[in-house]
Amino acid sequence: MKANAITSWFDDNGPDLASGGIRLVVILIVALVVRALLHRAINRLVRGAVDGRVPGALHGLRDRARVLETSILSSERRRQRTETLGSVLRSIASATVGVIALAMVLGEIGVDLTPVVASAGIVGVAVGFGAQNLVKDFLSGMFMLLEDQYGVGDTVDLGPAVGIVEAVTLRTTRLRDAEGTVWYVRNGEINRVGNQSQGWSRALLDIPLALGTDVPRARAVALEVAKGVHDDEAYRDLVLDDPEVWGLQAIGADGLVLRITMRTVATMEGTVERALRERLMAGFDDNGITLGMPQQMVWNIDT
Repeated sequence: MKANAITSWFDDNGPDLASGGIRLVVILIVALVVRALLHRAINRLVRGAVDGRVPGALHGLRDRARVLETSILSSERRRQRTETLGSVLRSIASATVGVIALAMVLGEIGVDLTPVVASAGIVGVAVGFGAQNLVKDFLSGMFMLLEDQYGVGDTVDLGPAVGIVEAVTLRTTRLRDAEGTVWYVRNGEINRVGNQSQGWSRALLDIPLALGTDVPRARAVALEVAKGVHDDEAYRDLVLDDPEVWGLQAIGADGLVLRITMRTVATMEGTVERALRERLMAGFDDNGITLGMPQQMVWNIDT
């Protein structure tokens, strides 16, 4: 009797089981195919989005800025951004496809998803309120990497800290300042980024001159000294443009201020500025030009 009952049950329900099993297999196959297609599309999208390129304003400097291009087009930096963004987006795509496929499978086997969906909605709202900062950090980190606002090795000013970036993740940025202190800054708390390593930098010196200085002569000496740095073999690869003497920057009771500028490879402005200071001191001294000093007037009142 039992064998007949089982046989009869399979006769009655066999077609439904077979069709249900086929539908489950189809759901799983479609989910895997969709996941693979999404991963492939994400990989192509991320590779194209983070592909390094030289800004248009720098095309005219290409011949003299091979070091600069190497910095901007660093393959290691592109690889890091590609792997980070690709990993996160692939994980999101896989989780989304998996959740949808699981819901369809549960529906096929007769599980009522209404309580599950309602509970998931409530839990999602609670988690959303509790993880607002985390989501904010992740979204900010994704856009920072996608837009190439900064990368490992860049010298940046993030507001709370200034230093060289040592690591960039989707949640935090780690950088080390000039004193050696390591800072961990949450990406969601970064409201502005000052990147000193992108494109080019400018060596800028304000030279104090004494009152009564022959300004045209001082300008000529400063320009000659700056051109000497520009033509020096030791600094030729660091300088991108001819030096400029912009003229008097300020006139005050303590003296005059003469401004000199020179465009340099990114982060190399400090090296060029130090060379300019040393040579300007010698050049002004050789030409009898006096540097400005704070002035103080003393009144003696006889009683």
